[in-house]
Amino acid sequence: MKDTILLVGHGSRVPSGNLEIEKFAQRWRARHSDWDIQVCFIELAETLLAEGLERAARDAQRVTVVPLILNAAGHVKMEIPSYIEAARARYPEVQFFYARHLGGCEPILRILKRRLDQAMQEMAMPDPTTTGVILLSRGSSDRIANGDVAKMARWLWEESEHELVDIAFTGVTHPRLERVVQWHVQRGMTQIVVLPYYLFNGRLIERIQQQLARLRTQYPHICFALTDYFGFEDEIYELLDARVVSARGEAADDSPALMECDGCKYRSLAATVVNGHHHPRGHRLHDHGAQP
Repeated sequence: MKDTILLVGHGSRVPSGNLEIEKFAQRWRARHSDWDIQVCFIELAETLLAEGLERAARDAQRVTVVPLILNAAGHVKMEIPSYIEAARARYPEVQFFYARHLGGCEPILRILKRRLDQAMQEMAMPDPTTTGVILLSRGSSDRIANGDVAKMARWLWEESEHELVDIAFTGVTHPRLERVVQWHVQRGMTQIVVLPYYLFNGRLIERIQQQLARLRTQYPHICFALTDYFGFEDEIYELLDARVVSARGEAADDSPALMECDGCKYRSLAATVVNGHHHPRGHRLHDHGAQP
């Protein structure tokens, strides 16, 4: 049975961001020479979801769609599944499996701890009691996605000696980075480590670097450290391996795993997400507890 794995990246206006995902896929192929791994993007790239699914389904009996995305919001819960459902209708003879997104989990925590340890080692006074930590994410109108970031910050706090480990967002929701830095300064922090909760380079990474430059000017007495995004860490590859195995039902229980919300009847209420993914703040894309 011919299998194809379709790796779905978000897509970026910064060409290097999309190139990094292509390079990431090349390295993943090197780890699995027997896997047919193809790449497409949700937006801002040449090969988008519809074309990626078409290509994958042309000569395969099984297609496993793997979102290379940290948090489950509109793209993961609504947009990608809508395209998969359309592909199932066009290719009824092909099995489509939808793997889970990466999510907040122990492997991601290990990356965050490693990034934080590296930043602390490079500081002149590596005192965690006076060094604030800010986990900086994109932000979403989906409270569960934002809560996943808060969960990782809590886990990081529990496994470190830092008195302040907070979250901030670059858009959509609050608090924003500048506000959280202000809180840390008011609490007496003399050093602040910013941990970007991002996978690859892009416009937002560039914006974060610009924000840090302004903050260093605004607070010259504070030592700031900005760590790198996750990129090509082994934990990301290992997570994707596990997601593929689970989605195909090749795990110990031998049953295909549904990504959260896959097959949910409430998704039909948001079918228009295929034609656009912007949702105003507070709009409830999906809630299993909602009444139809």
